[in-house]
Amino acid sequence: MIVVQIRSSLRYIAEKDKKAFMTDLKPIYQAFNQEEGYENLLQLEEKWGKKYPVPLQGWYNNWEHLSTFFKYDTAIRKVIYTTNIVEGFHRQIRQVTKTKGAFTSDNAMLKLVYLVVQRLSEK
Repeated sequence: MIVVQIRSSLRYIAEKDKKAFMTDLKPIYQAFNQEEGYENLLQLEEKWGKKYPVPLQGWYNNWEHLSTFFKYDTAIRKVIYTTNIVEGFHRQIRQVTKTKGAFTSDNAMLKLVYLVVQRLSEK
């Protein structure tokens, strides 16, 4: 959800301001807890609110849902922030299977998928 909100916000930010805006946006979702994240959102509004009210309004409108992110441990937050696990898993499976013209059996395909899962588990 956080990545979706960030991407949505960046659509409204001029190219020349994106890097600075992202630097100021990071303390919101990297905050220790919900209260600190909200304080950082208020600071972001002070700096960018007049120039870019639309993306900030999106954060306020979705804060109830976005702030559930802070209920998780930091390690879990990193995983759920960076990617949708199911989509990432499917992407990894497709990457390996799309290069194969055909499988000799269902079991051969299952073995390949198993090896992908093992590789992903090591990461």
